[in-house]
This record gives sequence, C-alpha cells and structure tokens, in this order.
Amino acid sequence: MCTTEEGYYRNLRKFTTLPSFRNRLPPMKGFVSSRLHPVANLLLLLVLALATFCVAGFLTAVFSNLFFGVGLVEMSSVAQNPQGYPQAWGVLMLSQGLTLFIMLAGAALGLVWLTGRSALEYFMPRRPVALLWFVAAAALIILSLPFMAYLIEWNTNAHVPDSLKGFTWLPRFESWAREKEEELKEMTAFLTRFNSPTRFAVALLVIGVVPAISEELFFRGVLQRNLIDWFKSRHVGVFLAAAIFSAIHMQFLGFVPRFVLGLVLGYLYEWSGNILVPMVAHFTQNAFQLLLLYVQQRQWNGPDFNPDSTESMPWYLVLLSMLFTGAILYFLQQRQQTQPAEMHTLSAAGVAVVAAETEPTETRTLGSKGREADPE
Repeated sequence: MCTTEEGYYRNLRKFTTLPSFRNRLPPMKGFVSSRLHPVANLLLLLVLALATFCVAGFLTAVFSNLFFGVGLVEMSSVAQNPQGYPQAWGVLMLSQGLTLFIMLAGAALGLVWLTGRSALEYFMPRRPVALLWFVAAAALIILSLPFMAYLIEWNTNAHVPDSLKGFTWLPRFESWAREKEEELKEMTAFLTRFNSPTRFAVALLVIGVVPAISEELFFRGVLQRNLIDWFKSRHVGVFLAAAIFSAIHMQFLGFVPRFVLGLVLGYLYEWSGNILVPMVAHFTQNAFQLLLLYVQQRQWNGPDFNPDSTESMPWYLVLLSMLFTGAILYFLQQRQQTQPAEMHTLSAAGVAVVAAETEPTETRTLGSKGREADPE
C-alpha cells in the first residue's frame, strides 16, 4: 500500500518518461533554452556584452599597470593626451585589442555556449566553402576602395539641410559629430604611426585580425542572425545589423561608407553560410589600408595614402570600382549556397517529434522450412 503522495510521484515519473511528453520539452543542452525568442537572445547578448566589457576593462587595467606602469587613474589621461605619455601607444593598443576581443567575441561565444550549441554549427552551418569565396571576398574589398573613398568624401561634406535646422538638436548633433571625428582622426594618426616593423605587426594584429574576428562573430554571427529570425526577412536583418555596426563606431561622418561595408559583409555571410568569408573580407579592409600606410611611412615606392583623406577620386576610377564591385557581388550571389531543408514529423500540437532510438534488429538465417537454421 502506497500513500497518496508516493502514488502521485510514481505517476509523475511514468508520465514524464513518455516520448510524447519529452518531445514537447525544448532542448536544454546549455544553461538556457536554445529555442529562445530572438528578442530574448538579443537581450542576453546585450547583458553578456556589458559583462565582458567590465572584464575587459579590469584586465586592461591590470596588464597596462603590469607591462607599462600605467595605473587605472592614468588610463583616461593617456587616452585624452597620448602625446604626453611615452607608453601611450602600447597602452592604447592593449586596451583596444582586449576590449574588442573580450567584449564582442566573448559575448558572441558566450551566448552560443549558454544555449548549448556547437560554435562550428552556429557560425559555420555550411562548411567547407570553396577557396573561390575567400579570394573573391578579398578582391571585392580591394576593388571597392575607390567607390568607398567617394562615399567617404560625400558623407564628410554632407550638412544638415536648412529645412531641418528648425530642429535645434540636429545642428548641435552635427557639431558634436564633427568634433568627435577630429578626435578620432588624431587617435588614428597616432596609432598608425609605425616606427618599426614590430609596431606594424602589432597594429596588424590589433587593428586587422582582432576586429575581423570579434566584430564578425558579434554583428554578423549573432546579431544579424537573430534579427533575421525576428523579422523573418533576410534583407531586413542584414540592413539593421549593418546600421548598428556602423553607428556603434561613433563616427557619423563615415556612417554611410561603413554601413555599405556592413551590407557587403552581411550578404557575404548570408550567401556563403560561413563566418570565415566575411572575416577574410573584414581583415582585407583593415590590413590593406595598414599596409599602404606602412609602405608610405617606410618611404618605399608606393602611392600616397591617408585613411582619413576626403579628397575626391577620379570619376573613372569610381565608375570602374562600382562596376567591378557590382560584378563580383552578382557573381557571389549567383553562387550562394542553400542549406538543405530539414524534414520533421510534427505532432498534433505542431511540435517536432524526435524519432525514438531503436536497437537494430537481429538478423537470422532460416532453413528451407522457414525455421531458424542451426549455426554450423
């Protein structure tokens, strides 16, 4: 004889072991469900980014004091007046590298880990991809540089129209954006002053490799993916992710060209289905400009180059750049890889039914009368 409570728990155990009950439960391989709504994923991503930003700030303070003798109190002074500190270049490179990698890549990988998914399956659902994708992505970035330079010139020379100056906050915003742009130009000029090959190698790592990995994991790998799932539209997701990618750099006089770059990187990821493709394109964008600067500063024979230049490009170069860029994009769009659809059997409630694992049937040899033959 069992008590009512014992009978209740016995029936509960029997019920929860039924396949029909298990199939209604969301998969819980990680700490949170992998079937969270995209909005919940984005909120979790934001929380993780704030947490990893704090971790990056702590580690930056520790390592800058350990390697360069610059304490937490001096960090803001170094950022505001780098010329006054001989260790400023190393401190700022350390800060930028740790912040970008730990904050963005850490948040993106943390979300995947918390939901119990495989990073390879999440960021590279289609792999491997042909080498042609990587070559075309790098060529696309290099050939688009004249067109991007034209966009930079146009964006920099744009002003608030007179018809909108009645909104008093718009002129103030433009003034603030231009002041911020000048500050960032000075910082860029300071960080890209390569006195030695070692400095160039460090800059290639911090400005070339780290952003290519961390920003693509965050903006294309997680943010864009969840925006697409949320709005049920590939194009809306790509456009919104590109806009956020551009705005978060806080360089609004370069918002349009960076937005266009975000679109290119977003569609490269959507078409290839492999995060390595936009990573290669992003690295090419940063590394090629660093290489031109290094060649110029070493006084080798090469073109004069200024990454912040707003001088106009010859119209025929801009036109050729647009034609080649459009041709490569069309070529890659035609070669986009489609992921085969998964077929699921749905229950009456519309939930995918997972097939029960069964032991393979044992094979037997039958004699002429249909009886099992004795083994020899």
